[in-house]
Amino acid sequence: MASSKTACQIRPAGKQVSARKERGGTLIEFTLVMPILLLTITGMVAFGLALHNELVLTNAVNSGAQLLAFSRGQTTDPCATAYGAINSAAPSLTTGLSLTFVINGSTYAATTSCTAGAANMVQGASAQITATYPCALGVLGEKFSCQLGTQTSEIIQ
Repeated sequence: MASSKTACQIRPAGKQVSARKERGGTLIEFTLVMPILLLTITGMVAFGLALHNELVLTNAVNSGAQLLAFSRGQTTDPCATAYGAINSAAPSLTTGLSLTFVINGSTYAATTSCTAGAANMVQGASAQITATYPCALGVLGEKFSCQLGTQTSEIIQ
């Protein structure tokens, strides 16, 4: 009977030793997986911010083009009116924003003012705004540059 007690005491001690060895394995697995997980999450956040800026830019240019199309005869500087609407709709994207206006076939590039464009505001003609905005995707210290762009065209009312 004494020998069966000894055998019972040895088994639990052996299980405790193997459980202690397993605790270090999870720490090693966590250490190996965590950098990959952080890289993935950081990339997703950076891409999400760039996508947000693209949506804000598209919405702002759409608002500016609508205002440009409806402002015939109400303004002496249609490009400034549209630029004001774009600036109001996307105040965080004004730095580096490049706009090109095409009113009834006449192009007004890289400017926020076009007083001569008021004469081209003919009902039924087209008014188009093209915008580009630089963006930078940063993932763990690496910078990747990109260019966001959108274009909207409206019929002048």
